[in-house]
Amino acid sequence: MTSIPTYETVITALASAHVLLVTLNRPQVGNALNTQMGRDLLDLWSRLTEDPGDVRCVVLTGAGDKIFCAGGDLKERNGMSRQAWQRQHELFERQYWTLADLPTPVIAAVNGHAYAGGLEMALCCDFIYASSSARFALTEVTLGIMPGAGGTQNLPRAIGERRAKEIIMTGKPFDAAQALEWGLINQLHEPAEVLAAALETAATIAANAPLSVRQVKKSIRYGGQMELRTAYRFEVEAYNHLIDTEDRMEGVRAFNEKRKPVFNGR
Repeated sequence: MTSIPTYETVITALASAHVLLVTLNRPQVGNALNTQMGRDLLDLWSRLTEDPGDVRCVVLTGAGDKIFCAGGDLKERNGMSRQAWQRQHELFERQYWTLADLPTPVIAAVNGHAYAGGLEMALCCDFIYASSSARFALTEVTLGIMPGAGGTQNLPRAIGERRAKEIIMTGKPFDAAQALEWGLINQLHEPAEVLAAALETAATIAANAPLSVRQVKKSIRYGGQMELRTAYRFEVEAYNHLIDTEDRMEGVRAFNEKRKPVFNGR
């Protein structure tokens, strides 16, 4: 894998052989997204896109036990000119889109509140596990702006258009139990258990054939934007890329030999 540098606002660590834990690390300001964090995350997602190496799954969380990410750092933005604001937002856009397009699966372990850009970041991940104490909101309309990092697109795709309109237009927060009921999150855990649960699922994903997992992510993400018959064809093309892989041969061989397969991503 392309070497990962030490970042100013993000901590990276291998949680296991194939699972990378990424921690937003500005707990003194609710892990708010500032310009430096935007640069750090864009660099990290770009490196993983270029060469994931042994990383087969990523878990994204926040430092501390109260806030996953409070959204954009409004103290840094206070008094920003239009030009500076737009330049910063363009950086943020690249960071969010690179995360959303990352071929490697990403699980959000939402350890606390996820507001505004923090919720949008979680929505750019493949799925979400959350703390029972977490709260969620897209508060932008209360600040004179609107979601600009996928919120108006990813939230309705996750929970339906009518409920998403209500959440975004009111700016009102909702709790983790509601998020689970509405299908925004996959699992709800006690605060001390959410990260461990996400890492356990990540390890399960990482134990599967990595090329297969990547093709599944691509097929669901892009196929969902096509009309159905075209999406079927797209799925088959993704499937056909796996037929000649060493991992496919190993999987069949291991099944017949009644043993656990050893996948190498080739």
